Amino acid sequence: MKILTMKFGGTSVADIDRIKAVRDIISDEIRGGWNVVAVVSAMSKETNKLIDLAKQVGVENLVDPEYDSLISTGEDVSSSLLAIALNSIKISSRSWRGWQLPIRTDSFHSNAKIEEITTDQIISSFKEGVKVAVVSGFQGIEQAGRITTLGRGGSDTSAVAIAAAIDAERCDIYTDVSGIYTTDPRIKKNASKLKKISFEEMLEMASLGANVLQTRAVELAMRHKVPIRVLNSFLKEEGTLVCDEEEIMEKNIVSGIAFQKNESQLTLTNIEDKPGVAAKIFGPLASSGVNIDMIVQSNTETGLTNITFSCPEDELDIAKKAISKAKEKNVVSYERLIENKNLAKVSIIGIGMKTHAGVAQKMFETLSQENININVISTSEIKLSVLIERKYLELAVRSLHDAFGLQNL
Repeated sequence: MKILTMKFGGTSVADIDRIKAVRDIISDEIRGGWNVVAVVSAMSKETNKLIDLAKQVGVENLVDPEYDSLISTGEDVSSSLLAIALNSIKISSRSWRGWQLPIRTDSFHSNAKIEEITTDQIISSFKEGVKVAVVSGFQGIEQAGRITTLGRGGSDTSAVAIAAAIDAERCDIYTDVSGIYTTDPRIKKNASKLKKISFEEMLEMASLGANVLQTRAVELAMRHKVPIRVLNSFLKEEGTLVCDEEEIMEKNIVSGIAFQKNESQLTLTNIEDKPGVAAKIFGPLASSGVNIDMIVQSNTETGLTNITFSCPEDELDIAKKAISKAKEKNVVSYERLIENKNLAKVSIIGIGMKTHAGVAQKMFETLSQENININVISTSEIKLSVLIERKYLELAVRSLHDAFGLQNL
């Protein structure tokens, strides 16, 4: 049995005309001999409307079973409408809520993690002649029988998880862009669309600000080796295949440039340099939910140490309060707390960096030629990130894109 999982986002099912267009896309795959699991998001802006309604009636806690029960209903409307549309053109279809399969999750409402998916009902329906199983994305059910939602990008996560559970050939994710680009085309007009990108590269790009795919979905795909194809639901164009590194013949040294605009930096000066001091600093930050990214520690001539780290700008005040409170309780001692806002992070990503020297030198030289100062540097095997002043972000992206010849990929 040939099974294809297809996911359609909110813009793809935004209205009845778009739902009919999605029906026709699925119809083409049915004619190609596939059985299809179609995972759908809520119609565009519908979830936001439901969130507003919850706020109007006085919701106090977003980690709440009733809140999840409400905001998951948008996907149910989409799945039923799509099944009706398919049945209207004699393509046998039926809809399932995520909890009907079931998609079992933990009980952390609003950001639940998938624990297990049962696909027996879908397989049985295919054997009985159903061609399309339309599943409400973004939702599952926890042990006590309450509906849960999977957080941001939850429908992507649902689709990849179902593809892995049902052993689908691949997972096609339809959105309003035509694939994965070397960088944001709004900043660099001649950005190239990639034919293939590795799971590792896509995971780095997703975590560093590329919003086409969500990090959790890519993690699942990489773990279960589910190829993802990113396609445009509005245009018939070749998309981008996200796959295992071994399937990519010619590995680019650098495949893309990702960025995050709203970064900030904190520096603690003259900290006593002894084992465990870093844990005493970052423990309170973790407890406060601050997402720490780049970290630099440097020793001084006096035998003390300075620690610099970055975090999202909207978490800066929380970070300062956590550090100040730790100092008040004598958990950690430092001389000054220096903040730096209006920063951005720019990252170059590529599996070819594993085997090629000189990439860092080329990046630093390019930024130097544009008089862009680097505040902090962090690296991994396939990524190199720098923290710079936000006003230079677009200049840095365009210059690096040209320096590494990404327009020619």
